[in-house]
Parts: sequence; structure tokens; C-alpha cells
Amino acid sequence: MKITQVSAHVLRLPDVTAACDGTQDTCLIRVDTDEGITGWGEVDSAPTVVAAIIEAPLSHQIANGLANCLLGLDPLALDVCMAAMEQAANYYGRTGAGSHAMAGVNLALWDIAGKACDRPVYQLLGGPHKRSFRAYCSILFADTPQATYELARRHADMGFTAIKFGWGPMGQNEALDVALVREARRGAGEDVDILVDAGQVWDWKTALTRARQFHEFGIFWLEEPLHPEDVAGYGRLSDASPVPIAAGEAESRYVDFERLMCNGRLDWIQPDPGRCGISTMVEVGRLAHRMHTRIVNHSFKSGITISASLHALAAVPHGDIFEFCMADSPLRHELTRESFNIDSDGLAHVPEGPGLGVTINEDTIAKFRVR
Repeated sequence: MKITQVSAHVLRLPDVTAACDGTQDTCLIRVDTDEGITGWGEVDSAPTVVAAIIEAPLSHQIANGLANCLLGLDPLALDVCMAAMEQAANYYGRTGAGSHAMAGVNLALWDIAGKACDRPVYQLLGGPHKRSFRAYCSILFADTPQATYELARRHADMGFTAIKFGWGPMGQNEALDVALVREARRGAGEDVDILVDAGQVWDWKTALTRARQFHEFGIFWLEEPLHPEDVAGYGRLSDASPVPIAAGEAESRYVDFERLMCNGRLDWIQPDPGRCGISTMVEVGRLAHRMHTRIVNHSFKSGITISASLHALAAVPHGDIFEFCMADSPLRHELTRESFNIDSDGLAHVPEGPGLGVTINEDTIAKFRVR
């Protein structure tokens, strides 16, 4: 089997705001083969930047577009394909959007491998350790504490046993920070776990103060309170915090996850397959297991990334909970023919179809494609 084409598809809603909502636009990666098998991936990054990296013409040996370097390769030789991309992007893309673009291709290659073998990806990865995971509802903080209370109440009534509130107005001032978490707890009730995603708004000393203040409300974890580069700060915070600390969604390379776990001493590591790929996510998960660090996916995109996350978590020994994006966006809910729902026990289940187990809705692509 040979790769015949690699293409990037940028989708975008008509109105995009500054809200930290990755379902307003996306970049899909399509890999076609000479045997008629097509694989799909998705990237959580700046979509038009990723598309440029995929489509770039040859500059020289170690500065080449990813599509160019993959043409003619065997998609089942996944490590060979990844090495070819790493060489092509050596000058410009070892981290950041270059790594993100490679991650999207990685998802598509695993999708092809599963379809070629007529098996779900988790089986090719050596799983499953589990086929279902406790889903936490992932939403953004509302603009006010009262609106956050109402949001919490509504999603608790949907049957979720855990709700994560993120970003929004968090970090503007101490009183508002505490009020947002207090009202989230009051709205969700005492039987639902509350997770707080601060959105990189504090230094480690302020984050420690907030962790102590939020501890009163019994939060499950405090996520991404610091800038991703403040690894030393994460170490100090993790050592002193009364609540578990989670981070890692901004990383894309194994070495950076390793540094964050070893020096940041996190309680939870959060790889996003749309930024690091399935292969790296599984490697990180196995390292986390050896280090007794918990792992959970980060994913705030479509059913493609949701499915990739579930397959990767099924392939690690200690996957337990699952981020379930509840953004109200057609790019979240209509990009795949399959709908992802939680069952009556609040569990999300790994798809059982070949590859990633999703069918792309071409009508949605046609409706929202801008490039």
C-alpha cells in the first residue's frame, strides 16, 4: 500500500470569538492510498498554519511540506512515516504547529492501519485495558457566578458524575475566582465532582493560594494554572497543593511530557492526541503508569479527536476518566456520522468499528470548509 495524497481541510464557523473554544474551527487531515483506504485525523492548533505546513512546497532537505515527504510511503510503516515527517520539518517544526500537524497525520495513519486490518485501533495498540471510561463534562465557565451555577445545575441533571469548568473570567480577581468555583459546586451538588481549569492565569504562588481556597469546595483537580513553560513552578505548586494538579495539554513531544512529569511532579498528565498524536499519547501513558502519575485525555474538538482519545486511553493500563467536550457547535456534533454519548452510568465507550471507528460527514465539511 502507498500513500497517494495528503490534504488539509480547514473548517470554520461563520462567527469565531476569542473564547477558548476549539470547536469554532478545526483542521482535518486526510490521507489517501492506492488501495482505496482513506484515513482521517484532526489537529487542535491554528488550522490555517497547520494546513500550510501540510501543503508547503519543498525548500530543501530538512525544510519540506509534510505531504511531499509522505507521498509513496507505506502508511502501515507508521514509524517510517513519522521519521520522514520529523526530518522534513527539522528546521521549522520540531515543536508547536509542526508537531501538531504530524499528530494529525499520525491519527490518520492509525485510522488506515485499523481499516486495513479490519480492527479497531485500540487492538493494534495492544489494548483494551478498558472499554469504557467515566466521562466528565467539559465546558467553559459562564461569564458570572450565577450563570455558572445554572450551567452546573443543567449539566448535573444530564447525568454526568463530574463537570469541568474552564477559562472564561477566571483570573480577573480573587473574589470572582472564588465565587465562580463556589457557585459551580452549589449548582452541581455534593455528589458530582468539580474540576477547575484555570487557563494559565497565575504564577505558582497565586495558584497555591487559589488551590487552598478551592479546597473548601472539594474540587477534583486544578488544571493548567501556570504557563506551560513554568515547569519549576509546577514542581513547587504540586509539592504544596492540597488539591491534585493537572497539566500537559500544551505539549506535543514525549520529552516535554517526561520533563513535566519528572520536574513538574504533576498528579495528572493530559496529552491531547490532536497535538501529540496517538503514538506519543500511548507512550506518555505508559510512562505515567510507571511513575504512578494519572493520565487523562485532553480533547475539545470533534468526534475524530474524541475517538482517538478513547482508543489511546484503552491502550494504557490505568486510564480511568475521560474528557467529554460538550461545546454546542456543529463541528463538535456533526462532523462524524457517529454521535458520542454517555450511557446511564455516565460512561463513554470506545468505538468498535475498524480504524478510529468514525465515518466523516462530508456534508458538514462542505458546509464549513474555508480552505
